[in-house]
Amino acid sequence: MDNQNDSYVDGLSRRQTFLLPKTIEEYAEPDNPVRFIDAYVNSLDMEKLGFTHSTPKDLGRPSYNPKDLCKLYLYGGLNHIRSSRKLERECKTNIEAM
Repeated sequence: MDNQNDSYVDGLSRRQTFLLPKTIEEYAEPDNPVRFIDAYVNSLDMEKLGFTHSTPKDLGRPSYNPKDLCKLYLYGGLNHIRSSRKLERECKTNIEAM
């Protein structure tokens, strides 16, 4: 909806084709804590830390990557989110958690 009154600052049109960034990665600022969490967990050797499901199995449905789950738990701890249901909701609504 375009504003016809010139005394207000107009926002961008929602019909504009390139309003949003191309990737979710572009939403997180370079100094966002999620970038540190991502880099830190990617540097860990999950098997040495005792994660028993860090090697994928040949049969059955694949499990979630333990590094992704570790990142999510660290994100939750940093943001005072302890409930797994709340963490699930964050993954659906908060771009940082995505």
